[in-house]
Amino acid sequence: MKFYNQQHKYYCGIDLHARKMYVCILNHKGKVVVHENIKTDPELFFELIFSFLEDVVVGVECVFCWYWLADLCSDHKIDFVLGHALYMKAMHGGKTKNDKIDSYKIAMLIKGGNFPTAYPYPAKWRATRDLLRRRMYISRRCSELVAHITNTNTQYNLPAFKKKLSRKYNHDGVAERFDDPEVRKSIEVDLEMINAMNQTLKKLDGKWAGHTNKKIGNHHLKWAIKEAAILMLRDSPEAKYFVAKLERKYNKGKALGIFTHKLGRAICFMLKNKEAFDMKRFFDQ
Repeated sequence: MKFYNQQHKYYCGIDLHARKMYVCILNHKGKVVVHENIKTDPELFFELIFSFLEDVVVGVECVFCWYWLADLCSDHKIDFVLGHALYMKAMHGGKTKNDKIDSYKIAMLIKGGNFPTAYPYPAKWRATRDLLRRRMYISRRCSELVAHITNTNTQYNLPAFKKKLSRKYNHDGVAERFDDPEVRKSIEVDLEMINAMNQTLKKLDGKWAGHTNKKIGNHHLKWAIKEAAILMLRDSPEAKYFVAKLERKYNKGKALGIFTHKLGRAICFMLKNKEAFDMKRFFDQ
C-alpha cells in the first residue's frame, strides 16, 4: 500500500458522485477554508479552487466517475491523487457517514500522509483498458453459459461432453440430448447466446501486427509443414482456389505463407484434440 505524503499549502478532498460533489479544502494548519456541495460541473469546481491554485492537491476516491476530474486537474497542472477504494473504506469507515464528513476525512487523510493511493490511468490508455474489461465481462458470461449447460447435463446423468461447448461447431446434438422440451429450449437459448457472444468477442480481439516470430519454432517441423502444404496444393482443388483467392489480395509468397501457417495450426489442433482432418472446417474458418 502506498500513501501520498507530499506537503502543500492546501488539501482538497472530494466526495464525488455522478451529479454532485462535496468539496472540502483545508489549509496547512488543518483549518477548513471551503466546505461546499456543488454540481459536478468543471467550471463550478475550477471557480471554487481558483483562489488556491498556488499550491493545492486534489484527492478523490476511486469511483467510476473520476475521469473528468483527473483530466481537468491535468489540463490546469493541478496535483491530483486517486484514493484506493478498498483501503480507504477500511481507514475512514465509521458509524456516522455522509458526503460532508467523507470529504473532510479525505482531505485530512491527504494532509496527514495517510491517503492510500491507486494508479490514475492516463487518458490515452483508459478507453483501451475499459474495452478489455468489457471483453473480459463477455468472456465470463460465455463461460457461465457453458457451465450451465454442463451442470444441466450432469443433473440428468447424461454422458459427459467430449468437446468444448464454447465452439459453435461442437453444438450439434447438444440440445437434442434432453427429452424434456422445456429443458431443451433452455439449452438452445444458452447455445444461441454463446454463439452471439463469440461473434462479439471476435470483433473485440483485433489483429496483431509487427510480431512475426520468425526465430521461434522447430525448423524440422517447419520443413514438414511446408512439404505438407505443397502436397495439399498439388492434389486439392479447394486448396488451389483458397491460395488463388489470397493471391488476388496479397502476392504469391504472402499467400503461400498464410496457407502454410493455417495448415500448421490445423495440424496442431488435430494432434491436441485427437481428431481427423476436416476439409470443410479447414476452409470455412
